[in-house]
Amino acid sequence: MDVSIRSSGLKDLDLLLKLEQKAFPYFQQSPKRTLDLSLKSTFQQVWIAETFDADGPTPVGSLILYLYKKTIRIFSIVVDPDYQGKGIGNCLLDHVRKLAAEKGAERVSLEAYAEDRKLINWYKKAGFESTELLSDYYEDGKDALRMVWELPQPEGKTRISNVIVVDNPKNWKLELANVEVVSSKEYTSNNERFADRPLRVFNLCNSYKYQSFGYYVSLLASARAHRAIPNVTTIRDFRDLGVIRSIADDIDETIQKSLDKIKESKFVLNVYFGQTVDKSYKALGLSLYQMFESPLFQVHFLKTNRWDIKRIVPLSMNKVPADEQHYIQDFARQYFETKRFPRTKLQNYKYYLAILVNPTEENPPSNKKALKKIEEAADELDIYIEFITKDDYNRLSEFDALFIRETTNVNDYTYQFARKAYAEGLAVIDDPWSILRCSNKIYLHERLKVNNIPTPETFVFYKGMLKEKDLAGLKYPMILKQPDSAFSIGVSKVKDAQEMEESLQRLFKSSDLVIGQEFLPSDFDWRVGVLDNQPLFVCKYFMAKGHWQIYNWKGSKKDQSGEASTLPLYEVPKKVLKAATKAASLMGDGLYGVDLKMLGDKVYVIEVNDNPNIDAGIEDKILGTELYKRIVKSLVTRIEMSRNIERFVSIEPD
Repeated sequence: MDVSIRSSGLKDLDLLLKLEQKAFPYFQQSPKRTLDLSLKSTFQQVWIAETFDADGPTPVGSLILYLYKKTIRIFSIVVDPDYQGKGIGNCLLDHVRKLAAEKGAERVSLEAYAEDRKLINWYKKAGFESTELLSDYYEDGKDALRMVWELPQPEGKTRISNVIVVDNPKNWKLELANVEVVSSKEYTSNNERFADRPLRVFNLCNSYKYQSFGYYVSLLASARAHRAIPNVTTIRDFRDLGVIRSIADDIDETIQKSLDKIKESKFVLNVYFGQTVDKSYKALGLSLYQMFESPLFQVHFLKTNRWDIKRIVPLSMNKVPADEQHYIQDFARQYFETKRFPRTKLQNYKYYLAILVNPTEENPPSNKKALKKIEEAADELDIYIEFITKDDYNRLSEFDALFIRETTNVNDYTYQFARKAYAEGLAVIDDPWSILRCSNKIYLHERLKVNNIPTPETFVFYKGMLKEKDLAGLKYPMILKQPDSAFSIGVSKVKDAQEMEESLQRLFKSSDLVIGQEFLPSDFDWRVGVLDNQPLFVCKYFMAKGHWQIYNWKGSKKDQSGEASTLPLYEVPKKVLKAATKAASLMGDGLYGVDLKMLGDKVYVIEVNDNPNIDAGIEDKILGTELYKRIVKSLVTRIEMSRNIERFVSIEPD
C-alpha cells in the first residue's frame, strides 16, 4: 500500500480528534484543546498519513512530535484501526527516524501503555528499548513504559566540558577525562575550536589586569556563553574592599573560629580549588571559595578587635610558592573528579537552570513534590536543573537562568541573588524589580491607584502626622498592613480607634508609613497566577477555619490555612481575569500571584505578589505537568531573547 505523509494544518483538527477517538481508549485520547495547541506550536510537529485511490486521499494515521535539542519525542502515533497491519505504522516510524537524522537528534523517545504487550513488542521489534515504568501515567492504575531508540552516532572527538587556561600549558601535566589545558593565546584567538557550548573555563593566567590576556580570557568566555571562573565581575569585586567585606559577613563566624588561635595581627591564606595546604583551615578555605569563586586566590586578614579581610588577590601559577605548586595538580584533580556537574549533563543539556531553595523553610512557595515536577519538566525540555542555596551565591555565573523558590524579601539574600543574577545576564524569576515593587504595599497602592484599578478603600498613614479625630472618623473594622508584609504576616484587623492607635504606634517603630485598607469580608479570595502577562492558574483560597484571613499563623498547624480550589480558566469570571492580568502587568512580565475579591459584580485587587505559591496538588490541579513546562519555557524564551534578540523582533521589509 502506497502511503504519503504530509504536514498538517489547523484544518486537520477534527480529523486528528476523530483518529484518536477511534484508535485509543478514552484515557489515552488527547483533548481537542491539546491537539489545537499542537497544531499551533512552533515546538511541535504534526503529520498526517494518507493513502490514495480514484476518489482521492484517505487519512489513515497521524503523528505528533515534540522537538528537543537532542531528542525527538513521539507524543502520539495513530493508525486508523481499519488500516492496521498494512505497514502504515512502520511508515510513520521511518518518517520519525528520517527527521531525527536530519536534525542531528541522538534519540527518539515515546510512552506506551504498559498493558498493551502487542504494541510494546512492535516497538521493540523496531529497535526501541524500555527504560522506565511510569506509574499512573495516564490515570490511576494506568501505567506507561518509556521507550527509547538511540540513533547511531558518528565517531568523532569527545566534546570538551572543562578547559583550564594558562599562559604556559607545558607546566601542567594534568590528565583527566573531559579536562583540557590550553594556552591563553589559543583560547583568545581560536574562537571556532571553543565555540561549542557548554564549557567551563578556569582562568589561571599570570595576570588579570585590565586588557591583559587573563582579563580577555574571562571577558571572551562571557561573550561565548562559557562559564568563566573567575568571571569579570569576580575579578572586579576583588578590588572593592566594601564588596569583599559585605559578602564576607556571611562567613564571619567561620573566620573568627578558624583564626582564633593565631597570635599575630596579620595572616595570609592561599586557597587552591577550594582547598588549603594546611588542613586546619579546610572549612575556612571552602567557605571562602564558595563566596569568592576563583581557582587560585590569596586572602589577607588583619586583626584589630577581631579578624577582618583586608584584601583578596587572585593568584596565577607564577605567584604560587614553589613548595606548594605540586598541591595544585592534586587539588585540581580532586576538584574535577568530584564537581557536581556530571560530564554527561554538560554534554547533553541545552541550558542550565538554578532553583534557589531554602531546605529549612517551614512554608516555602513550592513543596518538594512541585520542585520535583519542575525538575522533570525541565529535563523533558532539555534543561538541566540544580537546586542551590544561599551558600551558592558565587556560583550563579555557572547558570543561564535563576528561578527563586523561597520566600523573597528586599532585605535578605534572595534579593541579592536576583540582583547578581540579572547583572550576570541570567534570565531571572523573580527579577529584582518585581521583588522591589511587589514587596512594598505603598508602591503597590500608588501604582494601582494611578492606573484606575479598583481596590478596597485604602489609606496611607504617616508617622507623626495623625490626630485622634482623624482616627475616630474612619470606618471600622479596618485592615492594617506593614509595607513589606507577606503571607498575611504583618497584617492585622482593628475594630475601633483605640486599637487603631495602638497598632499604628507599634507599626511606626519599623516604618514611617503604614497602609490601612477597608475590610471586605468574603468566604474566599481569588488568586490568579500570571506569567508573561497571561493567566497561568486560578484558585479560590478559602479563609482559615474561624479566621478572617487565608492564613492564621496563631492557629494550630492543622487549621493554619484554609482550603483551596483550582478552576479552569473558562469557569473564572472574565472580570477577575482582566483585573488580575492588568494589575500584574504594572509590576512587570514575570510570575505573579494576584489576590482579588469579587463582591456582587465588582472586582477588587487586594495585592500583587511576586514569588506566588505553586504547590503540587493545588495550583497545578488543572494544568498538571504543563504548568511547570510553561514556567521553564518562559525562562528559556528569556534566555534566548537576551542572546539573540533579533529573532524576536519583526522588521518590516524595505
